[in-house]
Amino acid sequence: MASGTALIYDEEMTTHKLLWNDPVCDIEVPERLSSSYEQLKRYHLVERCVHVPVREGSEEEILLVHSLEHLEVAKSTQTMNEEELKRVSGNYDAFFFHPNTYRCARLAVGATLQLVDAVMSGKVCNGMALVRPPGHHSQRNAANGFCLFNNVAIAAEYAKRKHGLQRILIVDWDVHHGQGIQYLFEEDPSVLYFSWHRYEHQDFWPSLKESDYDAVGLGQGKGFNINLPWNKVGMGNSDYLAAFFHVLLPMAFEFDPELVLVSSGYDSGIGDPEGQMNATPEIFAHLTHFLMQLAKGKLCVVLEGGYHLKSLSESVCMTVKTLLGDPVPQITGEMAPCLSAIESIQNVRAAHKPYWKWLMYEDTSFLQNLSTKSNLLKEANPSPSTGHECNNDETIKVERFLELHMKNILFPVPPIKTATTTDTKVSAHLLPVPIHLVKEMDKTEIKALVSGFYADLVKDDKMLLSLGNMLAILDKILLKEVVCNGIAESPTPPVSVAVALRHSVRLGFQRVLCIFVGDMQAVPNTEDGKILMIHICEKEHFSLLLKDAEGNDFFFAVLGFILPVAYSYQPNLTVIAVGPNRSLGINGISLLFALLQGLAECRILAVMEDTEINLMQSVAKALVGASTPHFGVYVPPTQEKVNKIKILRDRFQQEWKMLQCSGEL
Repeated sequence: MASGTALIYDEEMTTHKLLWNDPVCDIEVPERLSSSYEQLKRYHLVERCVHVPVREGSEEEILLVHSLEHLEVAKSTQTMNEEELKRVSGNYDAFFFHPNTYRCARLAVGATLQLVDAVMSGKVCNGMALVRPPGHHSQRNAANGFCLFNNVAIAAEYAKRKHGLQRILIVDWDVHHGQGIQYLFEEDPSVLYFSWHRYEHQDFWPSLKESDYDAVGLGQGKGFNINLPWNKVGMGNSDYLAAFFHVLLPMAFEFDPELVLVSSGYDSGIGDPEGQMNATPEIFAHLTHFLMQLAKGKLCVVLEGGYHLKSLSESVCMTVKTLLGDPVPQITGEMAPCLSAIESIQNVRAAHKPYWKWLMYEDTSFLQNLSTKSNLLKEANPSPSTGHECNNDETIKVERFLELHMKNILFPVPPIKTATTTDTKVSAHLLPVPIHLVKEMDKTEIKALVSGFYADLVKDDKMLLSLGNMLAILDKILLKEVVCNGIAESPTPPVSVAVALRHSVRLGFQRVLCIFVGDMQAVPNTEDGKILMIHICEKEHFSLLLKDAEGNDFFFAVLGFILPVAYSYQPNLTVIAVGPNRSLGINGISLLFALLQGLAECRILAVMEDTEINLMQSVAKALVGASTPHFGVYVPPTQEKVNKIKILRDRFQQEWKMLQCSGEL
């Protein structure tokens, strides 16, 4: 199995720079690369990555998506003087040439392709290419928006031809629409392109009608172009998560990509003069974490925009830390998407309903975006916006905020990610490495711990021993001493979970998420308001249930209900108990564990019956960060299951507001 994260960077790409005064282009500076790389070094991330050398992209590779005419114009600029460069640059919208631009652009293409080769060959699991100039705006025959060659588009075409791929997902989280990628693949069903972007009803650059939600692709490519327009500034972490839960991830799991490419623009982050959004750097850790569950973990992140150097560099570091497998920081901010985001998400779902099985039985209807269109009528100056609205005082204010913010959310990475006990029925050599073996508690110590609560449930030495094992692991997780998460065996998981929950609350944990998988009679919860329980079961006698969630109904249940509720709740510990008579298979349970690692700084306790050896192996792999197993051909959820989830969403969406982006408002 592939391991490691590639980092590709070459200082030579900083030699592309603006030689004259141009207020449109002056934010695309070499320091975008150098400051990001320096911050990676400060966090000691560079030394943890696999270093892959940069090469030039060949002319043949560039011609995979660009015309010969475009290539020749770019090549001719190498010997031009400043006046000639300025004149040629003026032929394009928001672009500048330097004598080294052609060389840098070829290096950017080559770096991206080196990353694809490293991932597809199994040399690494995933990686990031720090490149300039960016690429997602450039078109077949034109430079555009700081972009000369379309790095990610070339990479997609290259991966199809060299590695024989048939399904590639491109996720573009830059704040501008990557119209260049859309134009190149809008008739191609082998490439699923998703872009969210500041749009403001076509008032924000590039101000194109085809950047709206109703541009779904052409011909055979219908349904494979997903545009999510943001019609107001100030979008935050919850808006971005809602877009993933209710649009991108369900489509991505149905599409089942063999490779994921990210057009990774960080101008969608806080403080950026272009985007004017409020999303903080840790959101990119969460988004990256979700994408790592696709395509057996084959993920290539390629830098696009990002013009606030502090926001950019911290966001790059959050992305690389996650690619390396570090625990994802707790997300910050209120978990409630704004009305404008809900409107846009609902319109995307309505526009794509004819093309996607997961939307087949969903109630979708187009909304009129009234929350933002009414504001437009009041605008005194309706001229198109190009960003650049932040002044120096605001830039410094954001820098100070981020300095404090990053100190608050970052924490030391435990040396070992996952633990179990030495007294496990699963031999240590069958479990993934590295997994930490914890010595169980002494019997006297266990009796003292449980004497005050649930003592009547602990009736024999076998149960006492299993509790000792579980509490030894749980303490390691709660105290962040050695591990992030762990697996405990139990003859009766509900009893073990009841003790674990009480113990956690006594140690000061105020929000514990507990998920039961299978038919188990949970011990009554006496910690009101401190524990949220969700049951995935077959018997309809629980308050929060997902009955018979099997196969691809599971995707619908997890993405449409469990993840939105869990992120709304923001637990500081997750406990997952797996019992008998469950309809959810091992692959589904493993994916559930993998997705929920984005919560509670990865603090997860798994409790399962001591006969479940295969399940324990699979869950252990998910917890240490191995790629999630393949689910096979997508089968849509049944109408009955869709209706049941909809009833649950309608019932709980006022309390758990991340549910509000699905179904009718």
